[in-house]
Amino acid sequence: MDIGVCVASHIGDIDYVVRAEELGYTHAWLADSQMIWSDCYAALALAADRTSKIQLGTGVSVSGTRPAPVTASSIATINAIAPGRTFLGIGTGNTAMRIMGHKPQRIQEFDQYLAALRPLLRGEEAEHHFEGTTQPIRHIMPDHGFVNFKDPIPMYVSGFGPKSLALAGKHGDGAVLSMPPDGKMMERMWEMIERGATADNQTINRNDYLTCSLTTIVVLDEDETLSSPRVKAEAGAFAMASVHYSYDQFRQLGRTPGGKLEEIWDEYTALLADYDETRIHQRIHAGHNCWVLPEEEQFLTTELIDATCIVGTASQVIERIKELEATGLSQLMILPNWDPRYEVLERVGTKVIPHL
Repeated sequence: MDIGVCVASHIGDIDYVVRAEELGYTHAWLADSQMIWSDCYAALALAADRTSKIQLGTGVSVSGTRPAPVTASSIATINAIAPGRTFLGIGTGNTAMRIMGHKPQRIQEFDQYLAALRPLLRGEEAEHHFEGTTQPIRHIMPDHGFVNFKDPIPMYVSGFGPKSLALAGKHGDGAVLSMPPDGKMMERMWEMIERGATADNQTINRNDYLTCSLTTIVVLDEDETLSSPRVKAEAGAFAMASVHYSYDQFRQLGRTPGGKLEEIWDEYTALLADYDETRIHQRIHAGHNCWVLPEEEQFLTTELIDATCIVGTASQVIERIKELEATGLSQLMILPNWDPRYEVLERVGTKVIPHL
């Protein structure tokens, strides 16, 4: 099992990626959300210049905000700085689009986008759909070091549901998942991925196909428990992001979540009920995957954290990771709270990674 790190892109914190490389993390996934963090490609360029081994890419780039040729040129530019260790994670923009008050890109448009993007990543010609027209396009000056298409750029497609995961199977070299850290879910994920490949007359070799799930890890001391204040301090933001996602689904589709959110749902929706409707999209994801707003601390139950994060002593964490690996998950990328991110990086890097 590989362990990667998902990075809230920050132009002034490239040391975080450098330290991840030193500790043995295999991948750095720099997140792409224009209205909350630094531009991911600018941060990737700096990280590429300061590292030599770690795989670098987007976690994930957003199709709805960047046309396919822009995405291809951007990541191929990074590949010119970090040849052979650059990858592209791509998704419809659940957070990035919603923060701007828009829905993620539709599945049909995403399918069309990926179909154009794949040949562009190889420096080949593609059919690009733009403003009602379709034109053949390619990078017409790929030489002289402007970009690098010679070293392959694998494309990992993000998917949360059956349709997007089917597109990951159809177009991708791997799939980026956000699933509970429970091995029972992985076979269901494989079914959705392979359904898309089969529909396109393809066969996936599971050994060569990357599956990476976003979570975070808290390594407890032997005398600590799930209720330790440090657990909320290190994993609370990631756990709350699942509540934010559920609230967006509730607003858009009227879906009321059950399970671990049921006991907090009425109070949480009441908290936002009177918020300015014209700016609610700015409020929902406030603190996204970095910190927890004071008024939302009350919703951080141990049950919610346990359902979304991997928490345990070093031996317990290692055992859970190996169980996930046995189901076909090939990588975890962790996204801890902002302030203790270096401490989490060190704990996982020294107490877990050497034993995998």
